[in-house]
Amino acid sequence: MVFRELSVEENLLLGAFPKARRAAATQRLAQAYGLFPRLAERRRQLAGSLSGGEAQMLGLMSDPELLLIDEPSLGLAPVIVQELFERLRAIKGQGKTIVLVEQNTALALEISDQVYLLSSGRIVLSEDAAKIDLAALHDLYFSR
Repeated sequence: MVFRELSVEENLLLGAFPKARRAAATQRLAQAYGLFPRLAERRRQLAGSLSGGEAQMLGLMSDPELLLIDEPSLGLAPVIVQELFERLRAIKGQGKTIVLVEQNTALALEISDQVYLLSSGRIVLSEDAAKIDLAALHDLYFSR
């Protein structure tokens, strides 16, 4: 959720509103723009005009320790998906924990440490990502 009538930059700065985040607001703003150059390009644009994926980028200003990301590549052009996953790798490299639900299993595996497969609300697979055989994962998921 964004404040649609405020600019991108105003929305980012609101992420630094909690007192504990204020001291690092300038640094976090620079990091957000470094991680997502598109936000820097659009900093004066109204946040309500951003795409859904761009709006989600605004939430990183609050410096969360855990990110819950559901199907971030859904409906995006392949070049944008690659860019998105580069950013996710960078976020992971900052020591953040990411819980990712993703349809593009090959890309998801590239950045994952652990894989869980749920079926009807139950964990049917829990494995180190490095040990996952993609074809076997797909067979299990699609009940082949």
